[in-house]
Order: sequence, then C-alpha cells, then structure tokens
Amino acid sequence: MNSPHQLDMFLEPLFPVRTPTTRLDLDRFRARLKREMSRAIRECHHNRPTIAARMAQYLGLAGISKAMLDAYTAESKTSHDISLIRFKAFVHATGATWLWDVVVADHGATLLLGDEARLAEVARLQQEQDRIRAELKTLRSVPVDIKRGRP
Repeated sequence: MNSPHQLDMFLEPLFPVRTPTTRLDLDRFRARLKREMSRAIRECHHNRPTIAARMAQYLGLAGISKAMLDAYTAESKTSHDISLIRFKAFVHATGATWLWDVVVADHGATLLLGDEARLAEVARLQQEQDRIRAELKTLRSVPVDIKRGRP
C-alpha cells in the first residue's frame, strides 16, 4: 500500500500544462482528431446512425449519412475533414466535450469545463495576493520617517 504522501510517477495531471508546438503538422492533427472522434463514438451511448441524425437535427439539415460520419472518422480519408460547425454538432451529439481539449492542445491550451474555470481564477487571485504581500513586505522593510508632530 502506498503512502498518501507518495506521488504516483505515472499519474497524469488532470489539467496539464502544455507548450505550444512550433510547427503545424496538419496530417498528424487530422489523424489524431479522427481517432479521437472514433473513440467518442465508441464511448457514446448512441449508435452511429443516431449520432448522424442528431447532428443533422442540430445543423438544420435533412440528414447526415452514417457514411459521411464514417468518412469524418476514417484516417484513410484525408480529403474528408469535418468543418468546425459540423464538429460542434458532433461534440454535442456524442456528449464528448473533451474533444475540444484535443483541438486546442497543440496550441498550448488546456480546456476547462464549466466550474473548473473557478480553479484558475482562485489561483490567479492567490498569485495576486502573493504579489501584494511581497510589495507590502518591501514597503514595511524601510522605516518611515514621520516629520509631523515633532518639535
């Protein structure tokens, strides 16, 4: 049994700190996004035809075929990239909001969902408090020569 104070070296951070990539590798991004979209479909409680129908409904279209959905998720179909609008409908249809994190990761960003953003605000305010404390310490370290009220 591990001590609660012992860190797990295999534990991934829940909110990773990322560095933006210096080079835009669209082929690598395309393949990863298609794999992750396939994973979202596997993990979704709806089947592919239902996901496609839900997407069509959100987009106000008569329909999106299962074949189109398959093309969006097939790594071999490099000429069938999903548009941002359709991707948004896909995320909504599958409930896989974590896909947005996949999209922004190469830019050094980490997605915070809902109330998680409050954690970042708390940390920002704590950092501001630390800055103010340090400034006050500096100001207090030099004696103040009060000239009023002295004869």
